[in-house]
Amino acid sequence: MTTIATSAGPGRIRRRLNHVPAGLVGCAVVLVAAVPIAAMTHGASGALGAAIGVLGVAVSYVLSGLAVAWADSIDTQLAMPVGLATYAIKFSLLGALLIAVGGSTWPGLHPMAFAILAAVFGWNGAHLWWITHAKIPYVEIDPQ
Repeated sequence: MTTIATSAGPGRIRRRLNHVPAGLVGCAVVLVAAVPIAAMTHGASGALGAAIGVLGVAVSYVLSGLAVAWADSIDTQLAMPVGLATYAIKFSLLGALLIAVGGSTWPGLHPMAFAILAAVFGWNGAHLWWITHAKIPYVEIDPQ
Protein backbone atom coordinates (compact mmCIF):
# COMPACT_ATOMS: atom_id res chain seq x y z
CA MET A 1 0.00 0.00 0.00
CA THR A 2 1.40 3.38 -0.96
CA THR A 3 0.75 6.67 0.64
CA ILE A 4 0.70 9.77 -1.45
CA ALA A 5 1.82 12.92 0.26
CA THR A 6 -0.43 15.88 -0.32
CA SER A 7 2.38 18.41 -0.29
CA ALA A 8 6.01 18.35 -1.31
CA GLY A 9 7.19 21.11 0.97
CA PRO A 10 10.82 22.18 1.19
CA GLY A 11 11.33 20.30 4.47
CA ARG A 12 10.21 17.02 2.92
CA ILE A 13 12.65 17.44 0.05
CA ARG A 14 15.53 18.76 2.16
CA ARG A 15 15.52 15.59 4.28
CA ARG A 16 16.14 13.57 1.13
CA LEU A 17 19.20 15.60 0.13
CA ASN A 18 21.48 14.94 3.12
CA HIS A 19 24.08 13.38 0.84
CA VAL A 20 24.49 16.44 -1.41
CA PRO A 21 26.96 18.43 0.76
CA ALA A 22 29.42 15.53 0.76
CA GLY A 23 29.31 15.34 -3.04
CA LEU A 24 29.78 19.08 -3.33
CA VAL A 25 32.85 18.85 -1.09
CA GLY A 26 34.22 16.11 -3.35
CA CYS A 27 33.71 18.32 -6.39
CA ALA A 28 35.26 21.30 -4.58
CA VAL A 29 38.40 19.27 -3.86
CA VAL A 30 38.62 18.34 -7.54
CA LEU A 31 38.03 21.98 -8.56
CA VAL A 32 40.83 23.21 -6.30
CA ALA A 33 43.23 20.69 -7.84
CA ALA A 34 42.05 20.72 -11.47
CA VAL A 35 42.00 24.45 -12.17
CA PRO A 36 45.67 25.14 -11.29
CA ILE A 37 46.85 22.01 -13.10
CA ALA A 38 44.85 22.93 -16.21
CA ALA A 39 46.13 26.52 -15.99
CA MET A 40 49.74 25.31 -15.88
CA THR A 41 49.31 22.90 -18.77
CA HIS A 42 46.82 24.74 -21.02
CA GLY A 43 46.73 28.34 -19.81
CA ALA A 44 43.63 30.34 -18.98
CA SER A 45 41.46 28.39 -21.45
CA GLY A 46 42.44 25.16 -19.77
CA ALA A 47 41.59 26.56 -16.34
CA LEU A 48 38.23 27.74 -17.64
CA GLY A 49 37.55 24.35 -19.22
CA ALA A 50 38.42 22.53 -16.00
CA ALA A 51 36.18 24.81 -13.96
CA ILE A 52 33.29 24.36 -16.41
CA GLY A 53 33.75 20.58 -16.31
CA VAL A 54 33.68 20.32 -12.52
CA LEU A 55 30.81 22.78 -12.12
CA GLY A 56 28.84 20.97 -14.81
CA VAL A 57 29.14 17.68 -12.94
CA ALA A 58 28.13 19.30 -9.64
CA VAL A 59 25.09 20.98 -11.21
CA SER A 60 24.11 17.74 -12.94
CA TYR A 61 24.24 15.69 -9.74
CA VAL A 62 22.40 18.34 -7.73
CA LEU A 63 19.62 18.62 -10.32
CA SER A 64 19.24 14.83 -10.41
CA GLY A 65 19.12 14.71 -6.64
CA LEU A 66 16.50 17.46 -6.52
CA ALA A 67 14.34 15.74 -9.12
CA VAL A 68 14.46 12.38 -7.35
CA ALA A 69 13.92 13.96 -3.91
CA TRP A 70 10.91 15.87 -5.22
CA ALA A 71 9.43 12.74 -6.79
CA ASP A 72 10.06 10.71 -3.64
CA SER A 73 8.38 13.37 -1.51
CA ILE A 74 5.26 13.05 -3.67
CA ASP A 75 5.15 9.25 -3.92
CA THR A 76 8.00 6.77 -3.47
CA GLN A 77 6.92 4.95 -6.63
CA LEU A 78 7.75 8.07 -8.65
CA ALA A 79 11.41 8.12 -7.62
CA MET A 80 12.60 5.46 -10.08
CA PRO A 81 10.83 6.74 -13.23
CA VAL A 82 11.78 10.35 -12.49
CA GLY A 83 15.38 9.32 -11.79
CA LEU A 84 15.59 7.31 -15.01
CA ALA A 85 13.99 10.11 -17.03
CA THR A 86 16.41 12.63 -15.51
CA TYR A 87 19.40 10.48 -16.45
CA ALA A 88 18.07 9.89 -19.97
CA ILE A 89 17.64 13.64 -20.47
CA LYS A 90 21.09 14.38 -19.06
CA PHE A 91 22.82 11.79 -21.23
CA SER A 92 20.95 12.99 -24.31
CA LEU A 93 22.05 16.56 -23.62
CA LEU A 94 25.61 15.38 -23.00
CA GLY A 95 25.58 13.48 -26.30
CA ALA A 96 24.31 16.54 -28.17
CA LEU A 97 27.01 18.66 -26.49
CA LEU A 98 29.74 16.20 -27.44
CA ILE A 99 28.57 16.18 -31.04
CA ALA A 100 28.47 19.98 -31.09
CA VAL A 101 31.97 20.50 -29.66
CA GLY A 102 33.60 17.33 -31.00
CA GLY A 103 35.52 19.12 -33.73
CA SER A 104 36.43 22.14 -31.65
CA THR A 105 40.02 23.28 -31.35
CA TRP A 106 39.40 25.19 -28.11
CA PRO A 107 42.38 24.53 -25.80
CA GLY A 108 40.10 24.07 -22.79
CA LEU A 109 38.32 21.04 -24.26
CA HIS A 110 40.69 18.34 -23.01
CA PRO A 111 41.06 19.85 -19.52
CA MET A 112 37.26 20.04 -19.36
CA ALA A 113 36.95 16.36 -20.28
CA PHE A 114 39.52 15.30 -17.68
CA ALA A 115 37.90 17.53 -15.06
CA ILE A 116 34.50 15.97 -15.77
CA LEU A 117 35.96 12.52 -15.22
CA ALA A 118 37.76 13.60 -12.04
CA ALA A 119 34.64 15.35 -10.71
CA VAL A 120 32.52 12.23 -11.24
CA PHE A 121 35.08 10.25 -9.22
CA GLY A 122 35.24 13.05 -6.64
CA TRP A 123 31.46 13.20 -6.20
CA ASN A 124 31.02 9.41 -6.11
CA GLY A 125 33.98 8.95 -3.75
CA ALA A 126 32.58 11.55 -1.37
CA HIS A 127 29.14 9.97 -1.66
CA LEU A 128 30.61 6.56 -0.83
CA TRP A 129 32.33 8.09 2.19
CA TRP A 130 29.03 9.68 3.27
CA ILE A 131 27.17 6.37 2.89
CA THR A 132 29.68 4.50 5.03
CA HIS A 133 29.64 7.17 7.76
CA ALA A 134 25.99 8.27 7.79
CA LYS A 135 23.82 7.27 10.68
CA ILE A 136 20.97 5.77 8.69
CA PRO A 137 18.43 3.85 10.76
CA TYR A 138 17.57 0.38 9.56
CA VAL A 139 15.53 -2.55 10.75
CA GLU A 140 16.95 -5.98 11.37
CA ILE A 141 14.57 -8.80 10.59
CA ASP A 142 14.84 -11.72 12.97
CA PRO A 143 15.16 -14.90 10.86
CA GLN A 144 12.63 -17.55 11.84
